[in-house]
Amino acid sequence: MAFGILTCHSENSAESPTAAEVGGVWSVETSDFESPVYYGAMVGNGGIGLLPWKEPFSVRDVVLNHVFDAKGSHGISTVLKGLNPFNIAMAVNGAAVDSAGVDRWSQTLDMKRSVHTTGFRFGDEADITYGIRALRGMPYAGLVEVKVRALKDIRIEVSDSISVPSAYSDAATELTYYKRDGKKLKTLRRSARSKHRGVAVSASATFLFDGVPGPEVERDGDDICFTVDLKKSEEFRFWLVGSVCTSRDFLDPYNESDRQVSYIANEGVDRVVMRHEKLWQDLWTGDVIIDGDEDAQRSVRFSLYNLYSSARGGSGLSIPPFGLSATGYNGHIFWDTELWMYPPMLFLNQGIARSMIDYRTDRLDGARRRASAYGYDGAMFPWESDDAGEESCPVWALTGAFEHHITADVAIAAWNYYLMTHDKKWLMEKGFPLISETANFWKSRAERNADGTYSIRNVVCADEYAMGVDDNAFTNGAVIAALNAAVKAAQACGEAPDAQWKEIADNLRILKSDDGVILEHEGYDGRQIKQADVNLLGYPLGIVSDAEQLRRDLEYYEGKINPKGPAMSFAVFAIQHARLGDGDKAYELFVRSYRPNQLPPFGVVSEGAGGTNPYFTTGAGGFLQAVINGFCGLELTEDGVAQLPSALPSHWKSVTVTGVGPDRRTYTRRQD
Repeated sequence: MAFGILTCHSENSAESPTAAEVGGVWSVETSDFESPVYYGAMVGNGGIGLLPWKEPFSVRDVVLNHVFDAKGSHGISTVLKGLNPFNIAMAVNGAAVDSAGVDRWSQTLDMKRSVHTTGFRFGDEADITYGIRALRGMPYAGLVEVKVRALKDIRIEVSDSISVPSAYSDAATELTYYKRDGKKLKTLRRSARSKHRGVAVSASATFLFDGVPGPEVERDGDDICFTVDLKKSEEFRFWLVGSVCTSRDFLDPYNESDRQVSYIANEGVDRVVMRHEKLWQDLWTGDVIIDGDEDAQRSVRFSLYNLYSSARGGSGLSIPPFGLSATGYNGHIFWDTELWMYPPMLFLNQGIARSMIDYRTDRLDGARRRASAYGYDGAMFPWESDDAGEESCPVWALTGAFEHHITADVAIAAWNYYLMTHDKKWLMEKGFPLISETANFWKSRAERNADGTYSIRNVVCADEYAMGVDDNAFTNGAVIAALNAAVKAAQACGEAPDAQWKEIADNLRILKSDDGVILEHEGYDGRQIKQADVNLLGYPLGIVSDAEQLRRDLEYYEGKINPKGPAMSFAVFAIQHARLGDGDKAYELFVRSYRPNQLPPFGVVSEGAGGTNPYFTTGAGGFLQAVINGFCGLELTEDGVAQLPSALPSHWKSVTVTGVGPDRRTYTRRQD
């Protein structure tokens, strides 16, 4: 057993690696325009996500955060794609700039500055580059910066339109006028309502130019457009500014989308971009730096980038399984948040973590109503939550009715927020009401057996292949952890804990086979499982700490996992092997947690190996935990963050985690 050397300090010292020295991998890129396989890399700001594609100027989707319609007049909630104001079209000397004329094409996503840049030569006439940003300082706005260098005398014609996805009706287009430096700023606005719940969505767009007045912008039907002539070697730059606002966030989204565009025009693009980059610089205070493995460094940072892009502090919103890259799983909030994506944010950015837990505390009343509707006490959180905090799982899926461990997962996350921040006021006002109400749910949900033990019957496991079973290891383990947290939270608040919380926690059944392996559930017969279940008792729950038990369970269940199941299982195995001192075995499993799931050309990650549904931010959360909590050994305790012994892969020189906790500390694990 070999453990690396560990150090902790409040800031990077001369002896610790810095981003400039060993963490300089800040981009994903491609130059393969001819490949028929392409999965885009998202830019997001926590309010909207933009999905650039390979064709010139293409932005395939605008994904809205927690804006829901229904699937049919009586269907479940589903997150909406926004009206898309980022639809530049260009012609050079009358020829449309499209894929047929593209040469010397490349794309780069700069994760440090969050800008997606495309460059290409169009025929023998122009070199064109454009960069796409979802503005971090303005969560409903985006910016496309375009540069054209003429290779000979050319005329360029540029237009923009606002596209309306099929989920909308009653689309209307208008041109509005605002003054800027004595000139009319012409803004295209298009609005529509979602078909089933009548959510109003308004998108606005305008062109801005270097210098004023610039070319004359005209309306052509539902487009705005301009024309400019360039001499050979002359360069021309312009910007498309777009904003998408909804009635979820604004009483008057129509005028607000125009105001956002007008603000950027009058604030100035340079200042808006400077603020965008400063905010991203602040986000990257929380970073993970790997010395000795460029592939792992790039993939880890890409995972963190996608989580940061999908959330923002102060929003009161959480992160769905595909972040703001796609609308998979209808944009609902699952345990994916609390168990997988929340822990890295809790270590690296408490503002985002607070928003994610606020999402639950703000919906506590809905969880109370749900518990009451099913005959239970306390609060019962939905398996798939929409913006209202109601159950939005399809009726045919038993997970919505019976995957109850989510209620324990939420309580554990709330307690962990207190352990990280020691915010007593928050605990008393927000945290303990949630934790105690979930404990009361389990008090009414658990059943006492004749021998004095307790059981939780008829559940869907974390391994969702197992449905309608009794005494699932992870469910019971999570309940034990949540009830123990309730006792401690009560004491921290000066309250007397309910004696039954501890009684149930101390006597809830965790079953073992004759050879000492913890059973996934009563009657488990060794069949294939979808994802890690029993092994979660070791990490993150900490219910099992004995090294031999951990090894026994790891060895048994590693071969039971569906290799095409969700990516997080192998990350959990990696964490435990690293903490048990086997860095190379941990690395083998770490690689399995992301590399088989990567898709070309950028390495966006799908849910399962061979899948086609990126970017799977749930997997990103597990992948990051493998490094932060596994290889670096960070652990959240009642006394704050501790660094446990753990082992690095033999070819890694060190791993450093920066910006940890409220005091923004740096932790390093070095190779022996």
